[in-house]
Amino acid sequence: MNVPSLSPESLGQRIARLRTRLGWTQSDLAERLAASRVAVSHFEASLALPSERTIVLLAGLFKLEPIDLVEGTGYPIAKAERLPAVACRYTEVDLQLALLACDLAWLERLGDTVNARLYAEVHTARVAAMWALLAETEDRYERAKLEEALARLTHPE
Repeated sequence: MNVPSLSPESLGQRIARLRTRLGWTQSDLAERLAASRVAVSHFEASLALPSERTIVLLAGLFKLEPIDLVEGTGYPIAKAERLPAVACRYTEVDLQLALLACDLAWLERLGDTVNARLYAEVHTARVAAMWALLAETEDRYERAKLEEALARLTHPE
């Protein structure tokens, strides 16, 4: 029989849960934070408390607002009050993939009225942007998203 826990989720447990949900290792998260894997391990084990700066970075990586990340975890109220209201949540890869989706949807809505030259220009520009990002990123998850987008662009079904 599963009995629900009466204690709230600790910040460390929340970080571990969110990291795991994304399929990241502690090393993956540490790399994104510019921290050591040991630091991430200490955060998750509640042996160390992340600074406000680290909370903002974590919130952005998990696509949350900083206060939503710490709410109900026992994070010190005085520190939580100093957190910014919003955190940057998206990378350049996210932006370019969103722009690609918008361009493709726009071209699809135009249907037969779009001329081949316009389609080729949009397509070429997006493919070039994807290749440029692929050459720059070292994040294997972002690389996979870019490679998938390039495969769809170069080999449409």
